[in-house]
Amino acid sequence: MTERLTPSFKTIADFRKDNSKGIINMCREFVGICRQLNLFAEAVVAIDGSKFKAVNSGDKNFTPTRMKRRVERVEKHITCYLAELEEADQTTSSQSKGDTEGLKKKLSKMQREMQRLKILEHDMMNHPDKQISLTDPDARSTTSTRRNSGAVCYNVQTVVA
Repeated sequence: MTERLTPSFKTIADFRKDNSKGIINMCREFVGICRQLNLFAEAVVAIDGSKFKAVNSGDKNFTPTRMKRRVERVEKHITCYLAELEEADQTTSSQSKGDTEGLKKKLSKMQREMQRLKILEHDMMNHPDKQISLTDPDARSTTSTRRNSGAVCYNVQTVVA
């Protein structure tokens, strides 16, 4: 009869938006009928969860795995800068003197970043769910789907008893 036509996500979303009161009333009536017919032997709990993308970027969200990767990356930069400084110290040209000043600035910046990461790591490990978000404290890193793996979202759950 429908020739295998299926509604698009937009059609379904519009239907839910336009008929939300009717859907809620229908669900309420359905639960009432089920209670009248004693179909619920025990307490019934329904949980509906939704995830909404947060404004917080992944760079400002810290989990133990991400923190480990960032610390390793900063340590790698520090090691490279120290090696370049060592090499520049062994050459005594006037050009290397200017290069060493730039390298020292970069090294100092990376060392400050390492100190900042250590403080954030301490805060993260003291947080109940072992993760912190700097821009929005309520945002959390989620791994719900492969496509959105590690996306920073708000996780909203509705519980109906």
